[in-house]
Amino acid sequence: MIQIGIDFGGTKIEAAALASDGQFLARLRVPNPGNYEHAIRDIRDLIARAESKAGGVGTIGVGTPGSTNPRDGRMRNANATFLNGRTFHADLAAALGRDVRMANDANCLALSEAVDGAAAGACSAFAVIVGTGVGGGLVVDGRIVEGANGMGGEWGHVPLPWMTGAEYPGPACWCGQHGCLDMLVSGTGLQKDFAARSGEAVTGPAIVAAARAGARHAVAALNAYVDRLGRAMAMIANIVDPDVFVLGGGMSNVAEIYDALPGVIDRYSFGGRWEGRIVAARWGDSSGVRGAARLWPG
Repeated sequence: MIQIGIDFGGTKIEAAALASDGQFLARLRVPNPGNYEHAIRDIRDLIARAESKAGGVGTIGVGTPGSTNPRDGRMRNANATFLNGRTFHADLAAALGRDVRMANDANCLALSEAVDGAAAGACSAFAVIVGTGVGGGLVVDGRIVEGANGMGGEWGHVPLPWMTGAEYPGPACWCGQHGCLDMLVSGTGLQKDFAARSGEAVTGPAIVAAARAGARHAVAALNAYVDRLGRAMAMIANIVDPDVFVLGGGMSNVAEIYDALPGVIDRYSFGGRWEGRIVAARWGDSSGVRGAARLWPG
């Protein structure tokens, strides 16, 4: 059985065809056209090309940068803003003349890692996406938990827990609130913290490299970042208590955080100790498209 996955990103659209054993049969990508009608056309063409290379017709799953409102079928909260307010799921299915399954891209990463990735075999896994922004997804017993309103796992727009006096109320967020995790535990949040301490604007990898070299402001910024991320994960541990946290996004490549996070989570966990695992996504940047394909059973 062939499974086709589409990863709809802010700058690119990727298609992949998976065999029943999870091997890639085809991978293709095109730039995001920035236009609704052209995006649907490009997805249709990518699927046709992927199926041609794979040698058969497959099921179709799509990972999106926002979520579908279950009340009216319209997209919301997508950073590809031309999707917002559109009935993307229905329109794409109509253009293809086929059934389509669709989920938030963070949920797709969580599903991919739960099926045959770093969280394989776990009863519950929470995906922590820490890149330019912050996303999350929850899988329990091999199924995405989307919730009654399709917002399950959306932890990026809750406030940082256990704020210090110096942190409160936190920076203004584009969503209209203050102190959101999206502003504080993303790679962007690390850069802004470092800039506030040092007066310099540099990239996340440069800050990490400087911290490894012992640069004072970089060390302080990275330590603060790990403490904030650990507090946020402790909140999830207290509510969901997942077997595994799977980290994806650019900050998941910082090896030092994996040793430091458990101690922070323990300090804020109800009962004083959380004994799950914290791992990097096995499939890395491929997790999104693989999870989209896995929206259909193999």
